[in-house]
Amino acid sequence: MKCWHIPYTKEAFAQLKELFPETSPPTPLLEERGEIPPPTTSKPVVIVKNDRAIATQIGEVNKEEVKKVLILKKTEPTISIKPEQAPKEAQIIPKQKTEEIKSDIRVSIYPKIIELKIPKDEADIQFIRSFKYAKWNTNHFCWTVPNYGRNADLLKSYFSKKDAEIINIQAPHAVETRHAVETRHATSLQPEFTKTDFLVINTSNRSLRLYFVYNIEISKQLKKVPMCVWNSDRRCWEMPYSEKYLDEVKQIAAQFVLRFVYYEEKKLKVLPRKSKHDIENYRTCPQNYVNKLTELRYSQNTIDVYTDMFTEFINHYEDTAIDDITEPMIMDFLLYLVNTRHVSTSYQNQSINSIKFYYERVMGGKRKVYNINRPREEQYLPEVLSNEEITAILNATENLKHKAILMTTYSAGLRISEVINLKIKDIDSKRMQIRVEQGKGKKDRYTLLSNKALEVLRKYVAQYKPKEWLFEGKEGERYAPRTIQEILKKSVEKTNIKKRVTMHTLRHSFATHLLEAGTDLRYIQSLLGHANSKTTEIYTHITTKGFDQIKSPLDNLEI
Repeated sequence: MKCWHIPYTKEAFAQLKELFPETSPPTPLLEERGEIPPPTTSKPVVIVKNDRAIATQIGEVNKEEVKKVLILKKTEPTISIKPEQAPKEAQIIPKQKTEEIKSDIRVSIYPKIIELKIPKDEADIQFIRSFKYAKWNTNHFCWTVPNYGRNADLLKSYFSKKDAEIINIQAPHAVETRHAVETRHATSLQPEFTKTDFLVINTSNRSLRLYFVYNIEISKQLKKVPMCVWNSDRRCWEMPYSEKYLDEVKQIAAQFVLRFVYYEEKKLKVLPRKSKHDIENYRTCPQNYVNKLTELRYSQNTIDVYTDMFTEFINHYEDTAIDDITEPMIMDFLLYLVNTRHVSTSYQNQSINSIKFYYERVMGGKRKVYNINRPREEQYLPEVLSNEEITAILNATENLKHKAILMTTYSAGLRISEVINLKIKDIDSKRMQIRVEQGKGKKDRYTLLSNKALEVLRKYVAQYKPKEWLFEGKEGERYAPRTIQEILKKSVEKTNIKKRVTMHTLRHSFATHLLEAGTDLRYIQSLLGHANSKTTEIYTHITTKGFDQIKSPLDNLEI
């Protein structure tokens, strides 16, 4: 309030008038309205704030006037004054009537909030608490109830019998309840749809958001769909995108005679990071960072990712020493990745890990708590190609080496890092197996070697004569991952496939086609090198084949 606050007494008020004879007349001020008139002149302004205090605004700072006010602060309050009844001269109210003033009930009805100022009465308090999201406001010393439904009518009906003062205020309240804030936030996130619409939005992160007017029967059916969950922030149902799930949603909409509305969100373009040519004081990753990663036996792929991520971070603050970067600066960088560069969830998590590794592991093991909110990993179903689409891609690949790379990847379900690290000795034609050495998680495993893939590999080796690596570049080095992705991209462009196809799509297709062919899930887990069976179970949500052949055990009973 930018003023001196003095307990109200008749003596204190009289002394103020003597000390400041040129003061403006006392102005009643209602605390609940929050009206604080600014001093328009350099003259002191004395305000009767409520029945317990006087507020004085001195205007220009004057040490002598401040000393006079400080003396008055020691005065103890003995007499109360009600602001609504205060005339130009402060009206004195006998002490015995104070209890009557405090027992007044005031109900202020705002557009979104109902504010109740009541004396302490257990019956009234229990009645107010019966309303959902009713809350005691410690700042305003009142009860607040959201103004929706029949709340206002019920409160008016109850308190009108107690001669309460009921005021309808059209202006919005300064403070909203938690429920009002959550409702407004959810409403701002929700798109527009009618009562007869079943709105489905395909988001850029490959998930479906379902919006419809609340229907308990529809909700029950959605709960049966695997991986379908309720998003309380957006107030909608969410599920991973797949053609299978989209067909199920269409059937639900038709069943309840709702208009199926579907559209796809525009995917945010990921902005490239700054190159070393754009940064004046470009810094490389510290050598002690690389040494620590090597010492702890991290894989080469992890070393490359961590050093790359940390290099981007330290060059974001090119003029600040690494050890001088503060936690708020770390938070700002992470917000920059999300809001400006629009990076993926996995990229953001990798960046967090690389930063934490330096400050917690490289810096002598000094652990520090970082208030970094890790994003929740989105649940999505992988893109899978059909047998016909795989055939079309392989037939569109004319170069022998390129065809050998794609066929080996699909036939064995390999990761792109595992393909480029294959050596000639890893191909076991006698046992028809491919040895994957030190794959993801530094694990060795064996996977399948296809007869057709072996024929193409023999022709490739006879023509290109690789020395160490199975797939070598012009100088005998390992193939770059980017080059292999470009090979697949060009082959897909020659077909009519509209799906988003990557090298990992071939791995997903390998697992799905094995499952559809009746292969046990445990064998697929072993071939893929999954440590957790739950990772492999994701493919059961993609395939639809084979379930019609499963017989319920009830059918085997003689009943």
